[in-house]
Formats: sequence, structure tokens, C-alpha cells
Amino acid sequence: MCVRLSTRLLVSLAVGTMLLPPAAGCGTKKKPALTVEQRLRKAEEEKTPDRQAAALLRIARSQFAKNDEAGAKQTAAKAFEKLRGEGDSSLFAPRLVELAGFLSEIGERKPARDALAAASGMIDAITDPVRKAKLLAEGGAICKANTDSAAAREWLQKAAEAAGTAEERFRADALAAVALGYTRSGMADAASDVVVRLLDAAKTLDEPRPKAEALAAAAGVLAQTGKNKDAAALLEDAESAAKGIERPAENRAYALLAVALATSGNGDHKKALALLKDADKAADKVAEPTSQKKIVDKVRATMAEVEKKLKK
Repeated sequence: MCVRLSTRLLVSLAVGTMLLPPAAGCGTKKKPALTVEQRLRKAEEEKTPDRQAAALLRIARSQFAKNDEAGAKQTAAKAFEKLRGEGDSSLFAPRLVELAGFLSEIGERKPARDALAAASGMIDAITDPVRKAKLLAEGGAICKANTDSAAAREWLQKAAEAAGTAEERFRADALAAVALGYTRSGMADAASDVVVRLLDAAKTLDEPRPKAEALAAAAGVLAQTGKNKDAAALLEDAESAAKGIERPAENRAYALLAVALATSGNGDHKKALALLKDADKAADKVAEPTSQKKIVDKVRATMAEVEKKLKK
């Protein structure tokens, strides 16, 4: 009797096991990646033009990364079409500046200029001086990358003016963006006044991340103008501020990244790489997946660039 019950039980268990869904990782298949056509259709399904443009730009970047240059240009053009109409300046302007940067990267100079021209009027309508300064500074750097020095100088001057109107507690953040814009544009000689104002503003900061980023931005300008010892002194203070951040991990990662970039710009690539490894550890601890991917990608891309410099 007992033997028969045991046998029935074993059979029941075996059948039941076969009917259970497979455990994760045991025979399950990954969903196949969407094709470009499927991703394009999904982009069109986004509810607003700025979100459609953002999705299209992500596709264009992936196409370019896979050496589909023609496809990337075509998709970027579709993204631009989404942003040509009327819309919320605070949403459309950043998208247009981002698009202009990508178009410049892939050698589409005229479309890049057109995107910046479309962004310009929208940026003028933005009332937040910090946001305005950051967009203008980014636009200036893109102009320079697009070989338009005169336009770069004009955008950066407007950025500095906007930063000067920011509230004192936010001014360092705005001026840091402007200083970075001048550095990226190779126009650090024109940023001496910005650096003076930035250092004054940095003195009022108590929060370690903005302090580290402000000092690093000022150091970047000094390094580009040959004042390497002064830059190194600022970077020591910037590093101290960045390493003093325990939480959140995202703040620590971004602060260390800013200091590392300026340190590399000052010629100390070995030290920059050490800072980036520390930043990478912090980036891995960022809890929110999208935010984590964004900072991890930035840190590791910068690490690759610094490692190339070390090998030269």
C-alpha cells in the first residue's frame, strides 16, 4: 500500500513539475532585439513631438555606432522634422541643441547650424537663467566643433550674460557650464572674467558636488591658458570636495568625473584615470537603472579616452 502511494506521489510530482513554467535562466529565451523599423514605429507612437524626436535621436545614435551612416542621417532628419513646429521652448530647445551636437558629430554641418538656429529663438524665451546659460554654453561648444568660431563666441557671450543674472546660490552652477563651454571651444583666453566670477561664486558653496564641479571647471580654463600650477591647486580642492561625497552615489560619480576631466586636461592622465576608476565604482552603486546606465557610459567612455592618452 505504502509503495503504491509513493509511486503515485512520484508520478504526480513528475507530471506537476513538467507542467510548471521553466525557471528564470533555465531554458528561457531572451526577447529578440527590435529591428530599426520596429524602433522607428515605436518612436512615432510617442505622445509628443519632443519625445518622438528624443526616441528618433537615440535610434540615429545606435545606427551611427553600427556604421549605418546613411541611416543615421535619415533618422536624425526625421527627428529634426518633429521639432520644426511650435512647441514648449523648455522642451524643444534642449532637444534641438542635442540634435545639433549629434549632427555636428557625424559631419552634417548645415543641418547642425539649422538646428542651432531653430534652438536660438526658443532659448531666448526660457526664463530660468541657469538653464538658459547651460544651453547657450552647449550651443557655443557645438558651433566651434562645427567650425564656426564667430557664432561660438556669440553664444558663449550670451551664456555668460545669462549666468550673471542667476540667483547667487545657483550662479556657480551656471558659470561652471559657461567655463566648460569656453574650454571645449578652445577659447579659454576669452574666459578670464568668467573664471574670476566662478571662483567667487564657488566660495559661497557648501554642497560638495557643485563645489567640486565649479572648481574643476575653473581649473579647466586655467589649464588651457597654461596656468597649470594654479589649475593643479584648484583640482586638489575639487578632488577633496568630490571624495567627501558619500551619498548619493550619483553625485559622487559626477563630481569625480568632472574633476577627472579637468585633471586630464591639465596633463595628469594617470591621476585622472585613478579618479575615473573611483567614479566608476560610485556609478555602479546608482540605484535607478536609467540614471546608472547614463553615468556608467559617460565614465567608461572617458576612461577609454584617457587610457588612449596614456599610451601615447
